[in-house]
Amino acid sequence: MGMEIALTLLTALLVLTTVLPVWRHPHWLVRGWDFPRLQLAVFAVVLLVVNLCFFQAWGLFVLALACLCWHLWWILPYTRLWRCEVNFAKGDDVNRRLRVITANVLTPNRRADALIKQVHAFHADVLVTLESDAWWQSQLDTLVRDMPYTLKCPLDNLYGMHVYSRFALEETSVEFLIEDDVPSMHALLVLPCGERVRMHFLHPAPPSPTENPESAERDAELILVARSVEGSTQPLIVTGDLNDVAWSATTRLFRKISGLLDPRVGRGMFNTFHADYPFMRWPLDHIFHSHHFTLHKIQRLPSIGSDHFALYTELYLEPMASQKHNGLQPEPEDETWAQEIIQEKQVNVHDVPKPGK
Repeated sequence: MGMEIALTLLTALLVLTTVLPVWRHPHWLVRGWDFPRLQLAVFAVVLLVVNLCFFQAWGLFVLALACLCWHLWWILPYTRLWRCEVNFAKGDDVNRRLRVITANVLTPNRRADALIKQVHAFHADVLVTLESDAWWQSQLDTLVRDMPYTLKCPLDNLYGMHVYSRFALEETSVEFLIEDDVPSMHALLVLPCGERVRMHFLHPAPPSPTENPESAERDAELILVARSVEGSTQPLIVTGDLNDVAWSATTRLFRKISGLLDPRVGRGMFNTFHADYPFMRWPLDHIFHSHHFTLHKIQRLPSIGSDHFALYTELYLEPMASQKHNGLQPEPEDETWAQEIIQEKQVNVHDVPKPGK
């Protein structure tokens, strides 16, 4: 009897944590359950096996199975079982290639040498760092010889940002779109072929008991940028630590509104956080791009001592756009939700720079 009660309570817990994010309430206790969908799916499988082998409590079995199916619906696009959203690159013109490393370095981490080695090993064209302060800037400035174009915003509050680039950066700006101490960076990158790429580098604050109690600020920044790039005909990239998982409803909303593509779809999860706990990892570091690009490679890099792994992405700018219909399409309710998110924080889409316009 005691085991049956335990199974009932555990199934009830699974149902509760599965249903909570559907509520869309911005509190971290609700939004936080978007993150461990993979872990909850494994938990559901364990409950199903235990139930089937020892209890045959079919009502509980059906509940656990429904939860498993729901989590798989969100997770499966980030496995090889799904159709790739971004086509594999066939071109080999090095002047149209762009190699990006996105790295949350963890401010107190002192393994700058490890990250610099990765930049050299992968011949990165662009390095964007999150949580980088003045000490990190002093270390990363050794890259300036090869990557002379920079954007710098060293901060001691875990929201410093830096960009180092081999290619020219034009119309650069550092903005504080939602919160006065959380920056974002914006630029127009000039490829060797002469084509210009609009780039946005983001690191919104997460919903958590130690940061923001609600996800409203994070969600507003993501949707604000999504609105600003919506309908753009420019080659465009958004990257950074978005403090939101690839399979959340808000990231999905960002993709729908922006029209940008996710190169991970059909290829893998590329879980970048937490580097120290393999059983508690999810994809927090992202790169999204317009249909102008195809993909040579995307890879999670080895540890640099941070709680995040760096993400390496090698994109190829196609001479002709060929992926216009591969992404997600917004529904009327998505437009309504996006407008509600922006209105709640009383921000204006025109506050987001539009380099190249």
